[in-house]
Formats: sequence, structure tokens, C-alpha cells
Amino acid sequence: MTAQLAEILPPAEFRRIIETFREDLGRLTAELERSGQAGNPETYRRAAHALAGAAAAVGAVLLERTARIAMDPRCGLPPTQMVPMIRAQAGLALEELARLAGQPGNA
Repeated sequence: MTAQLAEILPPAEFRRIIETFREDLGRLTAELERSGQAGNPETYRRAAHALAGAAAAVGAVLLERTARIAMDPRCGLPPTQMVPMIRAQAGLALEELARLAGQPGNA
């Protein structure tokens, strides 16, 4: 889906989407980490839910799936394990988006 977005949208619009996604990722992963460290499961799940939605909007499938796992109370993995995985996948998603947009990948 990400490649489809890059093909059908004008380059400036695609870059705007990438920038918005990058900002959302920074904010949401920070919220995920803070709430996980604070032991606040409700805020953690809300941040994971918002992150899954943002990832789905740009076609970052692996990131979306991992965020959905994090928001599931039956997950079994603590935030200390989930957050680093999500951060790594967020970086990979940004690199892929930047590549598709012809930008340097500064995730």
C-alpha cells in the first residue's frame, strides 16, 4: 500500500504525509514509552491504538501489527520489550517511506 501511495499521490503530497507520519510517530512512541514506564496500561493501549492507526494509514503493515499486539491486554509482553520493537519498526517504516519519496532516510 505504501508504494501505491507513492505512485498515485503528487510527490509534494506524499512528502507531507511522510512528515505528518514522522511527527505522529515521535509523539506516539514517546507516549507509549512514558505510559509503559509509568505502569499506566490504559494510556499505553490508547497510544498503541493511535500508532496502529497511523501506521495503517501509510501502509506500514509490520508496525501496525506490532502496535496492535501492544494494545492487546492479553499480549504477555511488557512495554520494556514492546517499545524497542515498535521504535525499530517505526524507523524501518520511515526509511521505506523516505526511499519511496526519494528522500534521505533520516528516521
